[in-house]
Amino acid sequence: MTGTRATRVAWLQLAATIVLFGLAWPMLKIGLVAGTPVWLAAARATVAAVTAFVLLAALGRLAWPHRDDWPVILSVGGLQLTCFFALANLGVQGLPAGRSGVLAYTTMLWMVPLSYLAGERVGLRSIAGALLGALGIVVLADPQRFDWRDRHVVMSHVYLLTAGFTWAVAMLHTRRHRWQGTPLDALPWQMSVATVLLWIVAVLLEPRGYLEPDKWQLWAALIYIGVIAGPTATWAAVSVTRALPPITSALGMLGVPMLSIFSSVLLLGEPITASLVIGTGLVLAGMAVVILENSGPRKS
Repeated sequence: MTGTRATRVAWLQLAATIVLFGLAWPMLKIGLVAGTPVWLAAARATVAAVTAFVLLAALGRLAWPHRDDWPVILSVGGLQLTCFFALANLGVQGLPAGRSGVLAYTTMLWMVPLSYLAGERVGLRSIAGALLGALGIVVLADPQRFDWRDRHVVMSHVYLLTAGFTWAVAMLHTRRHRWQGTPLDALPWQMSVATVLLWIVAVLLEPRGYLEPDKWQLWAALIYIGVIAGPTATWAAVSVTRALPPITSALGMLGVPMLSIFSSVLLLGEPITASLVIGTGLVLAGMAVVILENSGPRKS
């Protein structure tokens, strides 16, 4: 494949990744009509794991991971997948899907304090970006209208922000890890870890949880998120990061929370409010500042 054609394909993959991940948030909301949050998360992980195994087998890349990669497989499977899936589902249950997508996608903002605690040098622009993003979160919460007595709404915000935090912890480990294989090769094993853990959590935390297989919403969500937007979009994302400059792919992925808002408006009829527009703009601007600040060689 020529360089020009490869770059064109990478851009198409980036666009597909943004669309697939962005649509996942309204599909999550739809899926929750037919199941409880953690049970739906466990079912999603199960379908995604099976799909990932089939995908890697079709690519001729399915193999037992190198033992040095197991620590990061466990951390990604436990934090980025298990915790994120469960917390995202719990959060989106109580908030609009578009707003949920923005709050959960604050991973890059969490990376700033985590990097500092890990002993890395954090620049002033990174701090400014994190503060700008934090201001956006406050605007998104719309304090003047926020009902602090509504525990369900308060906890939904906490769940989504914690989801972004757990993803950031896994990301910090991933970028410090010296891979023997590749992130794509580890995907089915990470999904398998998440599947086992999520079913355990589902039984313990939601003993009366359920899935309703007779409802189309369940299958629509599982097929889309578990088969298409999960493993397939992850495959495309991995390809993009290898074909395009890191800064390009990182900034491009900021389109995911924006599309989560637009798709939620179109598919679910969610309203566009001033706090949503301004808060989202501030969060995305803050993440862009952090990404740009850290696009060069990492200092420690």
